[in-house]
Amino acid sequence: MNSITDLATLRDALRAFCTARDWHRYHTPKNLVMALSVEAAELVEHFQWMTPEESQNLSAEQRAEVADEIADVLIYLTELADVLGIDPIAAAREKIVKNAVKYPPPL
Repeated sequence: MNSITDLATLRDALRAFCTARDWHRYHTPKNLVMALSVEAAELVEHFQWMTPEESQNLSAEQRAEVADEIADVLIYLTELADVLGIDPIAAAREKIVKNAVKYPPPL
């Protein structure tokens, strides 16, 4: 798994993982977005009652737990984009351009 260094290789590894388990039939956009929502909520849970300062100074154990949740979110988001045929990098690039117009820097 050390060969996963970018979104394309992550996507390909996820395709192979799901194919080996015959999970593609369950990975519809509806199911993937629901799973993504659950994983995002689990990520939120780690920070729910922290102060801003606490959230910036996680212990090693907390960081490991948060890393697992970030991985889950990234995995489901990557699979969702793949199923829908959306290039997430291109989508992010386009969104940054839209946001730059919508939110110009202060003068």
